[in-house]
Amino acid sequence: MKNNPFPYTTDNKRYHTYNYFTRTHYGNKAFKVSIDAGFTCPNRDGTCASGGCNFCSDRGSGDMILQTPDIEAQIHHSTDIMKSKWPDASLIAYFQAYSNTHADLQTLKDLYTPFFHDDRFVSIDIATRSDCLDDEKIAYFSEMAKLKDLTIEIGLQSIHPETSEWMNRGHDLDSVTQCIQKLKVANIRTCVHIINGFPIETIEDMIETAAYLAELKPAMVKIHMLHIIAGTKLGSQYKRNPFPIMDQETYVDLVVRQLEILPADIVIARLTGDGIPDDLLAPNWTLKKVQVLNDIDKLMVARDTWQGKYAK
Repeated sequence: MKNNPFPYTTDNKRYHTYNYFTRTHYGNKAFKVSIDAGFTCPNRDGTCASGGCNFCSDRGSGDMILQTPDIEAQIHHSTDIMKSKWPDASLIAYFQAYSNTHADLQTLKDLYTPFFHDDRFVSIDIATRSDCLDDEKIAYFSEMAKLKDLTIEIGLQSIHPETSEWMNRGHDLDSVTQCIQKLKVANIRTCVHIINGFPIETIEDMIETAAYLAELKPAMVKIHMLHIIAGTKLGSQYKRNPFPIMDQETYVDLVVRQLEILPADIVIARLTGDGIPDDLLAPNWTLKKVQVLNDIDKLMVARDTWQGKYAK
């Protein structure tokens, strides 16, 4: 095996893994405790659109969370599962389902302030949308971030307006750019999500989305493969008229190319997604997550490449 030139690793990975980040940042492994706090999204409730993103399930990406409105029950359920794997790991409260700042400021304060004082968690992680974070909310979270580590995750998915319209996103790229810039000024760590495999996009379109992130430079990036899930608008379309889906080999090659242009100090919080097998219509190869990750590692070694090799 060729020598690994990548600096942000202790396990010979050639990209900046989330595991490396947690171990160096918190002093040990940390895992996320997924929470559904009962929010919705502005493109579901009519604020900017209805029906939600066409790929998103009725659980708003919170499919793996225990189905109960009792947040403490959700926390205990997730913690028990993860502690069975990593008994000494630290906990991160991850508000995952839907848009977790889509409410008035007082509602957000009532929900989140106790978590910033909860010693069970080393960090708070909040997934949301750029159009659900005004200046007052950002100012509140900036103050809370002085009490406890905080990451705010923003769904971008694609920089291309045609794709945003196709998926019923309900906001534009400028909204994301301005939001990330404001969060940076407020000293709040940001994580941006993108999705590969939209059927109306080319490989070069997806590379352009990664190039945008390389320039915007959030602290973290999550890369997903498009999942076609039963019960979604996209799932219904696929059943009526199946369209070509990116195969595993193409995805692996694409991710390596995206990693090459992302600066090395950006944490890669995810390289493929999880889905419930019974609900997944396509692509089935995403169920073999470990194999996908291993193939990415192997290709990077074979090409003697690494994250940031071609970053500007």
